Amino acid sequence: MPTLSPAIAEIRLAVRTALVDLPEGSTVIVALSGGADSLALAAATAFEASKLGLRAASLTVDHGLQDDSAEVASTAAQAAAALGLDPLIVRVQVDGEGGPEAAARDARYRVLRDAAADVRAAAVLLGHTLDDQAETVLLGLARGSGATSLQGMAPSREDDDGLRWLRPLLGVRRETTRAFCAASDLEVWDDPHNVDDRYARVRARERVLPVLEAELGPGIAEALVRTAEQLREDAEAFDEMIHETIEDIVEHAEAGISVSVAALAANPAALRNRIIRLVVDSEFGVSLTRTQTIEVARLVTDWRGQGPIDLPGCAAVRQGGRIVFTASGR
Repeated sequence: MPTLSPAIAEIRLAVRTALVDLPEGSTVIVALSGGADSLALAAATAFEASKLGLRAASLTVDHGLQDDSAEVASTAAQAAAALGLDPLIVRVQVDGEGGPEAAARDARYRVLRDAAADVRAAAVLLGHTLDDQAETVLLGLARGSGATSLQGMAPSREDDDGLRWLRPLLGVRRETTRAFCAASDLEVWDDPHNVDDRYARVRARERVLPVLEAELGPGIAEALVRTAEQLREDAEAFDEMIHETIEDIVEHAEAGISVSVAALAANPAALRNRIIRLVVDSEFGVSLTRTQTIEVARLVTDWRGQGPIDLPGCAAVRQGGRIVFTASGR
C-alpha cells in the first residue's frame, strides 16, 4: 500500500479540522487562483468535503490584469473540475483607490461574497499560508501599525449574515503546498506578481525575511505568526472588556453618538483608545489612525477648551461631560 505524502497528510488534516464543525449538507467555496496554495487547498477540500457530507465548489476570479488571465482562469477551473469541485469563473473590472493590488483584492472578496450568497454557502475557504501571515505581521510592524493590524489574518471569522471565512492553511508553510501539488501531479500556475518587487509584500518575502533568517537564525516566520496569535488573544480579551464597558458609557445623540468623559478618563489609555476607535467604527464605519485617536483622547485627558476635531466621516467635540461624535456636514 503506497505511503501518503507528508505534505498531503498535513494539508488534508488542516482542511478537515477547519471543516469538521460545518453542518452536513452545507456548501463551501474554495477561492482558487491556480497557484500552489489555493490548488492544494482545493484538492484537500475536494477530498475531505465528500467525507464530511459537504458540497464543494471553486471560484476563480479573472481580474483581467494580465494578457493570459482568461487562459489561467480556465486552466484553474479545469483543474477544479478534475478534482470533483463545481468550478465557476467570474471576470471583474479592477479599479478603485489604493492601487491595483488593493483594488483586485476588494473585487475578489466582493465576488466571493456574492457567490456565497447565491448558493447559500456556509463558508469560503482562502489559501493563505503561514508565510503569508508572517509577511502580513512584518509589514504591519514596518508601518507602525497597532495591535489590530499585527494580529494578522484570522483563521476563522464570521460575517453578520453568518458566512464564515476560513483559512485552513495558516499553520502550513508555503513549501508544503508546493510539495502537496508535486505529490498530487497538479500543475501549478506561478503568478508573476508574486515576484514583482514593486510590491512591498514581495520585497518582504524575497529580501527582508531571508536576511532576518540568515542574521538571526531560522524560525523567524513562525515567531512572527506566534506574535499574531498572542495579539489576537489579547485583542479578544480587550474586546470583551470594551463591550461590557461600552453599554454603560455610550448614549445615542440626536445627530450621532456620545461617550462619557468621566468613564473614558477612568479607563487606562489602551482601553480608552480602543473605545474611541470602536465607537467611531461602529457608528460611522470609519477606522481611525492612532494619531486621530490620540487627538480625540486629548479631549478627555488634556482638555483646554479646544474646538471640534475633524475626522474621516465625522467630527468629535467635547460638550460638558461628554464627547459627542456627529457625522460630517451635520
